[in-house]
Amino acid sequence: MTNSKNDIDNKLVTRLREGDESALTELYNTYWRALYISSYNLLKDKELCEDIIQDIFLGIWKNRKSLNINVSFKSYLYASVRYQVFKKFRTSEKTLRLGLFESLNQRMHSGTPEIKLMHKELVQQVDEIVESLPEKCKKVYKLSRIEELSHKEISDLLNISTKTVENHITKALRILKIGIGELLIFFFFL
Repeated sequence: MTNSKNDIDNKLVTRLREGDESALTELYNTYWRALYISSYNLLKDKELCEDIIQDIFLGIWKNRKSLNINVSFKSYLYASVRYQVFKKFRTSEKTLRLGLFESLNQRMHSGTPEIKLMHKELVQQVDEIVESLPEKCKKVYKLSRIEELSHKEISDLLNISTKTVENHITKALRILKIGIGELLIFFFFL
């Protein structure tokens, strides 16, 4: 995005904060299609994607007075969409989640350039977070998620209890969730 586009968006956001509904309409008309495509490439559900985009803009309007955007408005919107998409993944029925996650990697690689970049950044962030875990926690997490060993196999291999394995995995997942959540907030997940 060019600086002039950022300047236009910043002026619209300023007008939006002042209660100018036409600024919201301009921003919506500028970005809704790209945001819809971005979410549809992941969810493959027209109505759900439309709801997500509408909810994001309604949230922006509702919180307009306290809106504090430290990145470009476009980045903020993409991050919001990604956050909502991943929120849908987490809250959907288990079977739906499984189906979505099974093909998520494939959809990320075959999507738009923004989605490919989002996927690359997300994978990089996950790798960095995993590498920053305490040594034992990192080892257990990698054995579980990368080597796909069971809790029992890990406990036998490392000579620790299965409860300790569960605790390490829970800790790793909690740290990942926090780290990825921060990423999604800053880079929009997307």
